[in-house]
Amino acid sequence: MKTSKTVKDIVRDSYASIAKSSGSCCGSCACDSNEKVQRQSGQMGYSKDEMKKAPQGSNLGLGCGNPIALASLKEGEIVLDLGSGAGFDAFLASPKVGITGKVIGIDMTDEMLIKARENAVKGGFTNVEFKKGDIENLPVDNESIDVVISNCVINLAPDKEKVFLEIYRVLKSGGRLMVSDTVLLKPLPEKLKKDKKLLTGCVSGAMLKKDYLALLSKTGFKEIRIQKEGAGFLRKYSQSITYSASKI
Repeated sequence: MKTSKTVKDIVRDSYASIAKSSGSCCGSCACDSNEKVQRQSGQMGYSKDEMKKAPQGSNLGLGCGNPIALASLKEGEIVLDLGSGAGFDAFLASPKVGITGKVIGIDMTDEMLIKARENAVKGGFTNVEFKKGDIENLPVDNESIDVVISNCVINLAPDKEKVFLEIYRVLKSGGRLMVSDTVLLKPLPEKLKKDKKLLTGCVSGAMLKKDYLALLSKTGFKEIRIQKEGAGFLRKYSQSITYSASKI
């Protein structure tokens, strides 16, 4: 069984490589061309207009849905993006919250942070900030966030309960969570659980769907609703979901 540190090291090394190569792996488990990334993003619910507005190089095709489309962001809100990568979702959230709002991206991979910060400068995004951090231990103050978003990242965390407790901690009362993620429909065989490519491909680290939703409830979230479902990379075993939840 892999330790938490081993899992994080595998994920960090893989995503550092992706950042350097500007390819995609999560969801497809293969490095893809820009054309394929655009096509996949369209299938996930991103419009052509959204993809054009984000800085070139920010969309690495690493998601499994479009949490921004369903987040109903408002001007002046503070948004936290968990596992922000090269900044794609953060940049889409930026104009929705406006100059009175702010978007904070958290990522543990230095290479992704460098890329995201370069993209922010390139695109002229002044209300977006990228911080280094672990989503199991967020570098964010208590009750300081209006909306938390995340796209196909929580499945990679070894301790998902810690992640949900941290999200609950940083959200203001009445704050909300909008996440796209991968869940399992049935247990994976041991051989697949140990596959490094399936870990970074957002499958082998995933939880059973019923356990994932139960954990959200256990950590205090209310109004948990699955907004959209899609096929996972291993259709027999996994599924992508986009869900919302609230801190009441």
